[in-house]
Amino acid sequence: MSGTRVRTGDGHVRTAGSVLSGLAVALGCVLFLGGFIWGAVLYRPYTVPTDSMAPTIGAGARVLAQQVDGSEVRRGDIVVFQDSVWGDVPMVKRVVGVGGDKVTCCDKGGKLTVNGKPIEEPYLQGSGPASPIGFKARVPQGQLFLLGDHRSDSMDSRVHLTDGDHGAVPRDAVDARVDAEAWPIGSFGMLDRPTAFSDLPGGISQPGPLRPIMVAIVAGAVLILGGAAYGPIANRRRRTRV
Repeated sequence: MSGTRVRTGDGHVRTAGSVLSGLAVALGCVLFLGGFIWGAVLYRPYTVPTDSMAPTIGAGARVLAQQVDGSEVRRGDIVVFQDSVWGDVPMVKRVVGVGGDKVTCCDKGGKLTVNGKPIEEPYLQGSGPASPIGFKARVPQGQLFLLGDHRSDSMDSRVHLTDGDHGAVPRDAVDARVDAEAWPIGSFGMLDRPTAFSDLPGGISQPGPLRPIMVAIVAGAVLILGGAAYGPIANRRRRTRV
């Protein structure tokens, strides 16, 4: 392939290999830059300042959250929201109840129940009951009931049960839905959707397009590096033959 020569319109002669390497670099740039632009439009980074979501997300962790409308949020989602009653600063919690749900804790097995259904929560900190304090709440329509995964160290809907909305926040208070943890490096990866909520009406949400975005960026980088490396390798081979 590298020996096949192509004459360009300006009279220069290029090998087929050099043409293909140029195309690889061009395609790589499209994928690499396109992936970054796509990600920048859909995702925002957030820092979680406390360990209220441990062990799922530790204090100081950096997460990537897809900007979504509150109407798209489902039970089990980890969301970034902002509500004046809660302090009017961005917070990160897990949705355990939506409008019309009856959320109760704890049943005889120490589990959280939603509309009478016990919820398996493998993401919780520790092996004790789903909440160190018992509670009952009816979630108003258009609202979300939010809890941290570290139930013994989370200021969440349980603290606001005496508020007018029984601890819930409006759906339109949601800014984004967390898809992945980006920092620290050892924790990098997509966050799973809990399947325990899948049998409830509305089911669970699907992950955003972060994975194909990352594939596009990595594939673009590989094509750029591979295409750029062709020239020096081909020259070295020519010198070796001479």
